[in-house]
Amino acid sequence: MRICAAWWLVCAGAALAQAPYDPDVVRAQAGIERLRALVEAGAAPRADLERAQEVLADAQDAALLRRTLYGADLMTDQQAEDMVAATGRRLARRQKALEKAEELVKDGVVSQLSLGTYLDELDRARKENDLAISRARLAHELTEMAKAEEELQKHLEEAPQQATQVAERYDGSGVFTRADLLRVETAFESRFAKPLPVSAMGETAVHRALGFDHRDRVDVAVHPDQPEGVWLRQYLADQRIPYFAFRQAVPGKATGAHIHIGPMSARLAHGG
Repeated sequence: MRICAAWWLVCAGAALAQAPYDPDVVRAQAGIERLRALVEAGAAPRADLERAQEVLADAQDAALLRRTLYGADLMTDQQAEDMVAATGRRLARRQKALEKAEELVKDGVVSQLSLGTYLDELDRARKENDLAISRARLAHELTEMAKAEEELQKHLEEAPQQATQVAERYDGSGVFTRADLLRVETAFESRFAKPLPVSAMGETAVHRALGFDHRDRVDVAVHPDQPEGVWLRQYLADQRIPYFAFRQAVPGKATGAHIHIGPMSARLAHGG
C-alpha cells in the first residue's frame, strides 16, 4: 500500500449541500430564472431553458468537485461516491455534446475542425473521472484505516487484554509534536530515498465522521511488518515516540494496515 505524502494537501450530489456561495452556480441559477420568465412569456424557446438547466447541473457538479476531488480535506466514503457520480455526469454531458456536434458536421452545418474543442473537453472529463475513481479508492483505504483505529478504541474500552489482537501499542513518552514529525520524515527519506507516505495528517472528515479527535496524530500507509514498517517502528521506539501498528483489524471488521504515530485518537465530546 503506497499513498502519496502530499495527498492530505491536495488531496454530495444531492446528499451534499451546495456551498453557501458559488459564483458559477449563482450565475447559472440567475440565468435560468431569466429564461424561465422569457419562456413563459413566449419570448424564448423551451430548448434554451433546458440547456440552461444543463449548465446549472454542470456548475453544481463542478462546485461539488472543488470541495471533494480538488479540496484539501480527506473524504468520507459517501463523499467519495458523490464525487465519482459527479464526474460521471460531467463525462456523460461532454459525450452528449460531442455527439451533437458530430451530427452538425455530418449535416454539413459546421466543419470537422469544430470538433477539436469538444474532443478536448471530453478528454479532460474522462481524465477527471479517472482521477475521481482513484481518489475514491484511496478514500476507502483511509476509511478502513480509521475504522481499524475505532476497533482498537473499542477493545481498549471493553477488553484491554485483547487489544494486542488489533494493534501493537507503544506508549513511549506519550507525546508527539511537529518537531518529532519533522525528524521522522527526515530520517525516513534519508533511509528510503522517498517521502514518508503520510495518509492522514491531523484531523480529517473521516475521523470526524467516526467521532475521533485526530489532531496532532499522523497515519502512515506502510504495513508494520514490511521493511519500511519494521524500520519505522524501531525508529519511533528509539525516539520514544508513541505509535500503534495496525497489522489487521478484528476478522470481519476493517483491515487497514498502517502505523498511527502519536497517542490514540481521543473520542470527540458529544456534538464536538
